[in-house]
Amino acid sequence: MAEVQIPRTYKAVVYDNPGTISTKIEELTTPEPGPGEVLINLTHSGVCHSDLGVMTNGWAALPAPTQKGQVGGHEGVGKIVKMGPGTENSAVKVGDRVGVKWISARCDNCPPCLEGHDGVCLNQKISGYYTPGTFQQYVLGPANYVTPIPDGVDSAAAAPMLCAGVTSYAALKKSGAQAGQWVIVMGAGGGLGHIAVQLAARGMALRVIGIDHGNKKQLVLESGAEHFIDHTEGKVDQEVKKITGGFGAHVALVLTAANAAYAQVMDLLRFGGRLVCVGIPEGEPQAIAKAFPQTMIAREQSIIAVAVGNRREAIETLDFAARGLVKSHHRVEKMDKLTEVFKEMHEAKLQGRVVLDLTD
Repeated sequence: MAEVQIPRTYKAVVYDNPGTISTKIEELTTPEPGPGEVLINLTHSGVCHSDLGVMTNGWAALPAPTQKGQVGGHEGVGKIVKMGPGTENSAVKVGDRVGVKWISARCDNCPPCLEGHDGVCLNQKISGYYTPGTFQQYVLGPANYVTPIPDGVDSAAAAPMLCAGVTSYAALKKSGAQAGQWVIVMGAGGGLGHIAVQLAARGMALRVIGIDHGNKKQLVLESGAEHFIDHTEGKVDQEVKKITGGFGAHVALVLTAANAAYAQVMDLLRFGGRLVCVGIPEGEPQAIAKAFPQTMIAREQSIIAVAVGNRREAIETLDFAARGLVKSHHRVEKMDKLTEVFKEMHEAKLQGRVVLDLTD
């Protein structure tokens, strides 16, 4: 294989005024991979609502405000162009296409890691938050934690699978939903939602009720939902009960960052129903409305939460994509359009996902 030419500098999109919706392109010096690391030439990166929350300091629960000059992004796809020391026996090599996820590195030694809970690793590195993210042309990653991208899956289509896909898949697995059961997806037309609908309906034989704004109805139904409910028209609980024979859904996934979704979801569950919390609302934390112990005990309901999927679930998600069971509905934009994309996202105008083309 011919030696890969690596430039001295490259382009990156940074948050130039954290706390606001503002980005700019800067030239950065290409890093050298350290022990156990690989250098990846990224070609694409998905844009996630979590990036918006980090950039605007919208999540009150974050331990520190985002620093000026932070490179965001956590759905990056590209080719390995250089291996660091100690990677000779790695499962990846120069020329391989790999992905970088929200958890860009884990320690592999703490109790959460040993039990497969990558998202709560005590020594984790988060791509795009105090660790350089994927809105750039070159990034470092651990050779033992980057995710191989299957042949036949386009890089732009693969990018959303690294967060939206794996998180939705992990949420569905942990929900305990069985084939033929009713699953509600709140935020069904969003970046996570439309992928969750496909995974549930086409990959796991679940019956899906998609809930979102009316302008996302076509996308949700095309993704495999049996029913769509426009939450702006009210009477969501009545519609769900009508569809499910008067009982409610077995599982509800909240994939939107809206407190209003959490406020109504408990009314949509049947006896033994399970709420899966995924979307992180911005602003000061609020309790889940109507999550009354008395009612939950009487109806034997439960609430669980999912941060992200683990390494194995990322590989399984991409396998669904490779088999054509799930496809991201996305549009591709260049790096200089990122601020505009975030504004669309903030105004809830996006359908599906936006993927940045990071090439010159």
